[in-house]
Amino acid sequence: MSAVTDPIADYLTRIRNGIHANHRRVDIPSSRLKRDITRILFKEGYIQDYINIEDDKQGIIRVFLKYARNGDSVITGLKRVSTPGLRNYVKVDAIPRVRAGLGVSVLSTPKGVMTGSRAKKENVGGEVLLYVW
Repeated sequence: MSAVTDPIADYLTRIRNGIHANHRRVDIPSSRLKRDITRILFKEGYIQDYINIEDDKQGIIRVFLKYARNGDSVITGLKRVSTPGLRNYVKVDAIPRVRAGLGVSVLSTPKGVMTGSRAKKENVGGEVLLYVW
């Protein structure tokens, strides 16, 4: 198995593929950044739950996907913004709104990984990692 050049894009693709296949859960190789993103998705209500599974290697994040009563996924879109080849940094006054406030931007800031709205409250800018809606 080859090394993944963009682990966050891989993370989003695994969630996207799980949603398209109507899976109840997806397993994703763990890292601190991915755990922080998963925690935000859970707090914002985009996933049902998650658990961290320890193994002999880096560990696994098991993400339980969330669906509405009609069977549609709560997550309708995931978009990687900043990539390894083109980083996207913003100041606090340029933090983007996603889908007119219906979505969430996730930023990596000097104070940790957080949503765009929390970054505005904390008055800190950073790297825009992804959008979820």
